[in-house]
Amino acid sequence: MFSGLVRGRESMGMEVWRFCLLVGMLLLMAVSGGEAQLSPSFYQLACPNVESIVRQAVVKKLSQTFVTVPATLRLFFHDCFVEGCDASVMVASPSGDAEKDAPDNLSLAGDGFDTVIKAKQDVEARCPGVVSCADILAIAARDVVVLSGGPDFAVELGRRDGLISQAERVAGRLPGPDLDLNRLSDLFRMNNLTTHDMIALSGAHTVGFSHCSRFAGRLYSSAVDPSLNPAYARLLMRACPRDVDPTIAVNMDPFTPTVFDNLYYRNLLNGEGLFSSDQVLFTNLLSRSAVKRFAANQTSFFGAFTTAMVRLGRVGVKTGSQGEIRNDCTAFN
Repeated sequence: MFSGLVRGRESMGMEVWRFCLLVGMLLLMAVSGGEAQLSPSFYQLACPNVESIVRQAVVKKLSQTFVTVPATLRLFFHDCFVEGCDASVMVASPSGDAEKDAPDNLSLAGDGFDTVIKAKQDVEARCPGVVSCADILAIAARDVVVLSGGPDFAVELGRRDGLISQAERVAGRLPGPDLDLNRLSDLFRMNNLTTHDMIALSGAHTVGFSHCSRFAGRLYSSAVDPSLNPAYARLLMRACPRDVDPTIAVNMDPFTPTVFDNLYYRNLLNGEGLFSSDQVLFTNLLSRSAVKRFAANQTSFFGAFTTAMVRLGRVGVKTGSQGEIRNDCTAFN
């Protein structure tokens, strides 16, 4: 009986060994073929403190200016929608023809770029040549949400930096301030994101700002946009008169502009969406129920937002042998 038990254990041990070997071979094939999956623990061995290093850099930058929050969030979004989440928007070109030079990206605030550049420098000092700029941007985008009162969530890591950054490839890939619901949904669907994801990610405007020129048409066309609350329209006119200085900007949420909360959606219920692409989320019946739910329940919004942010972070990623790990976020190696 005992000899049979020993043989049985030996046979079981061989099966376990074969199973582990097979799993290891499959993982190796995935990595070598560029098919590796993103994982929150990707840098656990190579740079275990990467998230705390980035968080410290973000905190330092945020202590200098709150613009760090909306600037970093918007940078992440603009990056992922063009070439995927690969830090292609970070590249600077002496010829002025990189992705960041496209008309739709000229309004990206420099504080977002500076946040990622400074964090990358700190990471390189501790873990040289290991962590991509794309991952640092993803971590920083999560951190600015948390530091302004929003939800915390695990960031999937393992992206590599892209090798293409061209201004001409941007047009038509980013949502504008005057798009209707169908066009907004189409743009997000092109990136494997749902209309529900789009509504949740629009909540980032709770800490955003905009230059007057981006919504002046709602105020100074033949008539004021009827979807605007009249009192809110008058407030905007005082802040943004005709021929205003082009550097003047106003908060997307006039009430709690430095807090990541659900007030953005409550504002939409009152006709206080700054862009027509914001207000359409409430005026269109297809999206109204989600707006009402997020307005009534901040926990519901936070849950949908974190899910959508994780899904956004998977768009067009390069992994394994694809792309590179840039030494400097602003230049290809």
